[in-house]
Amino acid sequence: MSELINPLKLGRGMFYGWWLVGLSALVMALGTVPLFQGMTAWFPVLETRFGWSRTQLALAFSFSRVEGSVMGPISGYLIEKLGPRRMVLIGLLILGGGFILFSLVQGLWQFYLAFIVISMGAGLGTWLPMMTVLNSWFIQRRSMAMAVAMDGFYVGGVIFVPVLAWAINPDEFGPDRWRLAAAAIGVIVIVLALPISLLVRRRPEDYGLLPDGRPTTDRAKEVGPPVEEGEPDYTWQQAVRTRDFWLMSIGHACSSIVIVTITVHLGSMLNLDRGLSLQTVGWVVSIYTAVSAVFTLIGGYIGDRVSIRLALFGFSAIQSVAVIIILQADSAHLAFLFAVLLGIGFGGRSPLTTAIRGIYFGRRSFASITGVSMIPMNALLLGAPLFAGYMYDTTGSYNIPFITIAIVSLLGSSLFLLLGEPKPLSARKGMTPTHLGAQEGDG
Repeated sequence: MSELINPLKLGRGMFYGWWLVGLSALVMALGTVPLFQGMTAWFPVLETRFGWSRTQLALAFSFSRVEGSVMGPISGYLIEKLGPRRMVLIGLLILGGGFILFSLVQGLWQFYLAFIVISMGAGLGTWLPMMTVLNSWFIQRRSMAMAVAMDGFYVGGVIFVPVLAWAINPDEFGPDRWRLAAAAIGVIVIVLALPISLLVRRRPEDYGLLPDGRPTTDRAKEVGPPVEEGEPDYTWQQAVRTRDFWLMSIGHACSSIVIVTITVHLGSMLNLDRGLSLQTVGWVVSIYTAVSAVFTLIGGYIGDRVSIRLALFGFSAIQSVAVIIILQADSAHLAFLFAVLLGIGFGGRSPLTTAIRGIYFGRRSFASITGVSMIPMNALLLGAPLFAGYMYDTTGSYNIPFITIAIVSLLGSSLFLLLGEPKPLSARKGMTPTHLGAQEGDG
C-alpha cells in the first residue's frame, strides 16, 4: 500500500512536504471542525431539545479531556510504532462512527458516549499524526508549515459553522434536524478516510529528500533520518526531565483554556442569554475563525523569525483581552469585536504552541513528547469548561469563571517567557556522553 502513490511523481517538481501541508489542512477541517467549532451550534440546540443544563453539556467536553489524557500518550506511541498513515485511517473511521452514534442519541449518557468516541477518533487520526508528519518534513519552515495546515481548521470553520447553524436550526427545520446533519458528517468522514490516509508519508528521508526540500543521497534512505547539526534530538523520557517541557506544557494548557471554554459556552451565552440569533452566533464563530486563519499564517511567519516564546506570550495576552470583551457583549457589534480579538490571539498562538516542541526537542520523538504533554494539559482543559458551566448554573452569570480564565491564561502564558533558548541534548547541564547513552538505552 505504501507504494501505491509515489510522492515524488505527485509533487511534479514541488516539494512533497507542501502537498502534505495541504493534506493536513484537509484532515484538520474534516476531523476537528464538525466537533470542536461545531459545538457552538450543537450545544444550544441540544440544550433546547433535551433540557440539559450547561454543566451537563460542559461535562461532555470534560469527559473528552479525561479520554485525551489517557489516549494522548497512547496515540503518540501508536503513531511512532504504526506510522501516521495507519493512525489517520483508524482515527477517521472511529470519528465517522462516532458521529453516526451521535445522530442516534436519546439520553444524556448516550450523548457522553458518542462525544467520547468522536473525541477519540479526532485524537487518534487528525491533529497529532499530521503535525508529527509536518514536524518530520520541515525544520527551517516548521512554524509556517504547521500554520498553513492549521488554516484548514479555520477556513473549514468559516464555511462550516454558519452552514451547520442554519442546517440544524430547530425554528426552520424542526427539533430533530440535527440528527440528519450528524449522520451525514459521519458518512462523509468514513468515505474519505481511506483515500486521505493513502497520501500520508512519514518522513522525507524515505524518498531521498531532507527536510524543507533539500536533496540527499540514497544512503540517507538506508540508515534513516540524520539529525541536523545543532538540532535537538530528545526521547520523551529525556524531554520530561527538562524544565522546558513543563513550562511549555503548563503554558500551553493555560493559553488553551480560553478557546475550549469559549467553544463550549459561547453559543448558549449569546443565543439563549443575550438574545442573539443562532445565525448571528454562527457569524461570530465565522469571524473569529476567519481572523484566526489570517493570523495563523502571521504567527507562523513570526515564529520562524523571532523568539517563539515572546510571540506566544504576546498572542496569548490578546486572547485574555477578548474574554473580557465578551462579558460586555450585549450586542452583535461587541460580539464581532470580541471575535476579531479572539481570532488574532488564538490564531497567532496556535501554530507556535505546536511547533515549539519540535524546536526544543527535535523530530525523532515528537509524537510521544506531545502525547505525554497532553496529560497535564488536559487536566486543566477538563476543569475550565466544567467550572464555567457550574458557576453559571449556580450564579446565573459567566462573570466569575470568564474573568478567572482570562487571568489564568495571562499568568500561565507568561511561563513561555521563562524558557531558555533551545539547545541540543548534549548541551544540557550534567548530560555527559556516557549519561546520554544510558538514557538512550532506557528509551
